[in-house]
Amino acid sequence: MPKGPIRRDSGSIEPWVRRGYFECRFGQLHVHHVMPGGGGFEEGTSLLCLHDVAGSARMFRRFLTLIGQDRSAYAPDLPGCGESDPPPPPARIEDYAAAMGDFLDSLPFRHIDVLGHRSGALLATELAATRPAQIRRVVLVSVPAGDAAVHYPLRQRLGSLSQPVLVLRVHDEFWDLTARAREMLPAARLTEVRDPGADPFTSAPAELADAVLDFVRG
Repeated sequence: MPKGPIRRDSGSIEPWVRRGYFECRFGQLHVHHVMPGGGGFEEGTSLLCLHDVAGSARMFRRFLTLIGQDRSAYAPDLPGCGESDPPPPPARIEDYAAAMGDFLDSLPFRHIDVLGHRSGALLATELAATRPAQIRRVVLVSVPAGDAAVHYPLRQRLGSLSQPVLVLRVHDEFWDLTARAREMLPAARLTEVRDPGADPFTSAPAELADAVLDFVRG
């Protein structure tokens, strides 16, 4: 379980979330990114944040400023979302994962941690399953298990993971489904966030950042 809130220097300057474009197999990928004052790469392992395919990486902005006090973090708009070029239809989780792999290959990431929210959790699982030597730790938030993942072999993929996994069970419409995903990962750490509001990364970014940093520092 988390050891308590991550202490931050109240006098520190809030990291600035920057934006840039990278190439992937579907065209340009728009990425929000942040790094600590030391430059990022000499700090802790970087974090890749993957949003739900129904949204965009803007949802992570407040969360990124907190993570960025400790390590570099990247939040791409998935292909066809936000300001990223779209993939040809129909796009599968495996297709999004391949595009994220292109992004990872474009930067010097020997190791990286990955976080996925809702359908982004499926994408994070796919990346971890197909890149076990590169993906170090995995954070799954509000996992759409069961019928919500009917077109993706979630149980099989979760069973193949060798990395440490944190399941963040947020009190939203995926509360029960996330519990089912946790049952597929008996060795995973479970942290519950009961009253974060409709969008936990906007309404409770500090609570989520504390849980994630405690896990990736472990």
